Amino acid sequence: MAVSQAIPITRHPYADGSTKKMLIDGKWVDAASGKTFETHNPATGELLATVAEGDAEDINRAVAAARRAFEGAWSKVKPFERQNLLLKLAELVEANFEELSQLDTLDMGAPISRTRGNKLRALGMLRYYAGQATAIHGETIENSLPGEIFSYTLKEPIGVVGAIIPWNGPLTASIWKIGPAIATGCTVVLKPAEESPLTSLRIGELCMEAGIPPGVVNVVPGYGETAGAALASHPDVDKVAFTGSHITGQSIIRASAGNLKRVSLELGGKSPDIVFADADLDAAVPGAAMAVFANSGQICSAGTRLFVEQKVYDEFVGRVAEFGKKLQVGNGLDPNTQIGPLVSQQQMERVSGYLDIGQKEGAKALAGGGRLTEGALSKGYFVQPTVFANVQDNMRIAQEEIFGPVISAISFKDPDELIKRANATTFGLGSGVWTTNVSKAHQVAKALRAGSVWVNCYQAMDPAVPFGGYKMSGYGRESGKQHVEEYLNVKAVWIKTG
Repeated sequence: MAVSQAIPITRHPYADGSTKKMLIDGKWVDAASGKTFETHNPATGELLATVAEGDAEDINRAVAAARRAFEGAWSKVKPFERQNLLLKLAELVEANFEELSQLDTLDMGAPISRTRGNKLRALGMLRYYAGQATAIHGETIENSLPGEIFSYTLKEPIGVVGAIIPWNGPLTASIWKIGPAIATGCTVVLKPAEESPLTSLRIGELCMEAGIPPGVVNVVPGYGETAGAALASHPDVDKVAFTGSHITGQSIIRASAGNLKRVSLELGGKSPDIVFADADLDAAVPGAAMAVFANSGQICSAGTRLFVEQKVYDEFVGRVAEFGKKLQVGNGLDPNTQIGPLVSQQQMERVSGYLDIGQKEGAKALAGGGRLTEGALSKGYFVQPTVFANVQDNMRIAQEEIFGPVISAISFKDPDELIKRANATTFGLGSGVWTTNVSKAHQVAKALRAGSVWVNCYQAMDPAVPFGGYKMSGYGRESGKQHVEEYLNVKAVWIKTG
């Protein structure tokens, strides 16, 4: 395994150690309590910024601003104008993309090659939602009632949206929540993760520069148990859009009961990635490896349960382990880095705990299995890309979401039994199939209980294609027309004409 050397840290203009305020009603303000919290570079421990710490009072202020905007001038803005605002925002994101990608890397650790590689996705989402802004419409419906009664439907914005995002992809996660809100005519209060709030705050600046009116987009950083909980339970929030853990998702559902607000949830996963003996193994080795190692395993739909057909199990898993050993681990700002740090001390301790659990349960670490602390990595939260072999279905490392660069390789022999085993999880977000048999690919894809099935690839995403989960991986969809519908109410109108 290669380790990148120490590199000079360039002070990012938005991560210069100064204090960052929150965005409420088009103004940058301190927290009502005056509290702040620090955000650090997970590769070096360096202080990036001190950030205003929002709590219930700040959420109240932001929701009130969002409500005033929704019921005020914003409600008169035409679809074409909302489209233009999103296109302007896309232009600004494109013009500032290098800065935004560096900010993501500094704040949550992802390799700069990865954050730069998100450009097409980030811009594609904004421009897709811009297109959808002028494509919202109801329908006329012929009814069967006696007499002359005309019936039709209207699609209307749901109202004030509380958006809560995780730390594993701040730029695209922010866009995934703000984009459809603007497209549909909603207003939004965005609560970024406390581990990586800076990109969301910078996006707030770009929203104002794009001409998005005050109160339409508000950004309130803070902790989940205070700001997040207040947003989820707020009686004047009409919808919560949440991405994160299933445990927090369950709390949000309970909190939503007060006013029965609409909820959409993209939660965790323990996704099966299935390799058949007839697969193109040369393509499947890096594909299966990076289905987990990308972003240091901090992806909800990572293919962490690697099912491999018995006749090629030893060869294939061994090759995946060798692939993992050759990955370059280091500071995300180094363009040669392939695996960056985990986002925080807490996450590193969680993942390290599972590494211990796996070995105690009898799994064998063919690659990795521990923390990296030598040289330039000594002050960061680095964990080796790990491949566990001899994993059994009932082991905790095969059942629980680790959210780190850890593969649990499981052998299978009976294809029919495989489907039951692959579906034997409380989650259902992603899944993968590697085979050259087209019929088998279709059969397995249909049988898997997951929101996405990738065949001979993994983690392909497009703004026009819906993404979301089954079971404990949540409900609702992001991307695609289904995403826009999540932000709309349907009203039926009846007119007696005779």
